[in-house]
Amino acid sequence: MNLLKEISSINKEIKNKVDSRLKEFSSFKNKSEKEWFSELCFCILTANSKARTALQIQNELGAEGFCNACASDVKKCIMKYKHRFHNNKTRFIVEARKHLDIKKKTQSMKNSFEAREWIVKNIKGIGYKEASHFLRNVGYFNLAILDRHIINLMIENKLLKEKPKSLNRKNYLEIEQKFFKLSKKAKMLPAELDLYMWYMKAGDVLK
Repeated sequence: MNLLKEISSINKEIKNKVDSRLKEFSSFKNKSEKEWFSELCFCILTANSKARTALQIQNELGAEGFCNACASDVKKCIMKYKHRFHNNKTRFIVEARKHLDIKKKTQSMKNSFEAREWIVKNIKGIGYKEASHFLRNVGYFNLAILDRHIINLMIENKLLKEKPKSLNRKNYLEIEQKFFKLSKKAKMLPAELDLYMWYMKAGDVLK
């Protein structure tokens, strides 16, 4: 498969970046509830928006800001970086503060799939992609983050026939199974494969 050949030919510098990211995600088991909540807010910000500007907002507000800043200050920061949907994103972040114990809640779940279902059901502004993204970033490596880069690359490599009209639960889980098959062929965890595929489309290894 051409895609797997392309991934195997990626240079050592990028492979080191991928390994570094995975170590960073694994370290979250030792981080605080506030740091986990900050990561949840980062993933709320990435919905239908650019990850790079979401990262800039996270770096400025920090965990303390996401947990305690007044809504107007959160909104100002989002607007400062010209991030999309500032009103909704501010509201979702403030409402998510009902779950400042997100680390405890997540770790109490039977597995990452159960945790994802709970997050999608209970936290506004979070769908399957964003919930998978959050869980990957805090150390759960067995879910697929089906963003536009991953979907487009799967279509280009004939792993999907066409772009789904919507990523509802049924569509997401069906496409995720195809991604899992690819990760097995690549002999990589889904989280690792995602980083390589994202790099191929975006040209960087973000979180």
